[in-house]
Amino acid sequence: MKVSYHGHSVVKIETNGKVILIDPFLTGNPKTDLKAEDVKVDAIILSHGHGDHVGDTVALAKNNNAVVVAPFELATFLGWQGVNTHPMHIGGSHEFDFGKVKFTQAFHGSSYIDEENKTITYTGMPAGILFTAEEKTVYHAGDTALF
Repeated sequence: MKVSYHGHSVVKIETNGKVILIDPFLTGNPKTDLKAEDVKVDAIILSHGHGDHVGDTVALAKNNNAVVVAPFELATFLGWQGVNTHPMHIGGSHEFDFGKVKFTQAFHGSSYIDEENKTITYTGMPAGILFTAEEKTVYHAGDTALF
């Protein structure tokens, strides 16, 4: 398993011939070296619905036919935008062909803010992410006040 950090909250995991991105905030992220149009990805995992974590998810998922694993409400919201999603709840886990994902508690907000229309859409509970593959586990805290 190869794990690399790409600024803000963006983490790329390469394992078993698959590429997974966590919280792919690429466009507008001054700390990242990745360009959305160049990224090839098999799966995207999201910790919560804020724009600086969801980032380029919709375009990346559609361009790569990637599954998006996200908290239930956020997955539903993205599904309405034509994205292939796998919704999960806090405490839940699922074994995918690219690895196992488990969501843990995180204390933070989670919403999609549409400034143009002045609306806020609740996108479910924020999550920490436990990703396991090749007998190794990576913990991505998302945004949390737990620490």
